[in-house]
Amino acid sequence: GSPRLPTAVNITWSSINFKTILRWQPKPSDYFYTVEILGQTSNTQRKCILTTETECDVTDVLRNVRETYTAHILSVASSRMDNFEQPPYAISEKFTPYNQTILGKPEIQNYTQKDSTMSIVFKDPLTPYMFPNGSFQSIRDIFKNDLEYKLYYWKDQSSGKKDATTKSNKFEINVENTKNYCFYIQGIIPSRRENRAGQESMVFCTSIGRNILDEYGTEVFIIIAVVAIAVLTLAIVLPVILCKRKRAKLAREKQPLNGA
Repeated sequence: GSPRLPTAVNITWSSINFKTILRWQPKPSDYFYTVEILGQTSNTQRKCILTTETECDVTDVLRNVRETYTAHILSVASSRMDNFEQPPYAISEKFTPYNQTILGKPEIQNYTQKDSTMSIVFKDPLTPYMFPNGSFQSIRDIFKNDLEYKLYYWKDQSSGKKDATTKSNKFEINVENTKNYCFYIQGIIPSRRENRAGQESMVFCTSIGRNILDEYGTEVFIIIAVVAIAVLTLAIVLPVILCKRKRAKLAREKQPLNGA
């Protein structure tokens, strides 16, 4: 019989915000791979048919995110070999997207520190899955009440961290009004045993001086603009007035001469 083909090894699932990539080794020589995704209740689906790659985006066949899936990676002979045999395959570990996908970084939209209140507004990460109207579902649309966010914050130049939790898209916390603060946010699924905490957002720091400028910036701009317009108007109008007065004076001085 024909020599048995090598089968895939080091099979891993990589999933962030439900975008899921299957990876394995080795690179094939003289044969191909085909991926089969088997669910507990759904029909077997094939992806990346006769590929020479060692990764496969399987996101669209894992739509039932609470289902547990297994991947079979088939090693398929090139056409000159006997295609009627059941190709050898390797089996992945089980994968349940709802329990195992990693939460991506939240996006900070706005943050302010006014008096002793710091307010932070942020956005949920989006998933590759769409609503019927074509807009993308966020992780909140899928996890619903299982999702919460944790804020870690500390005084600038300090190492002592505090934290707060919310189920909304906003934090409002009490801070010292004379200190700047730095912070980051991450999504949390408390009900999970693994991968409870998601990726951390970028770190941002408040600046009290900048926020005061933001607060009064418009008024300062208006005052400067009014003064500038007044100075400009004076610069144009004053020479005209002086010129008219000079002409009138000259006219008055010439009148007796004309009458003589």
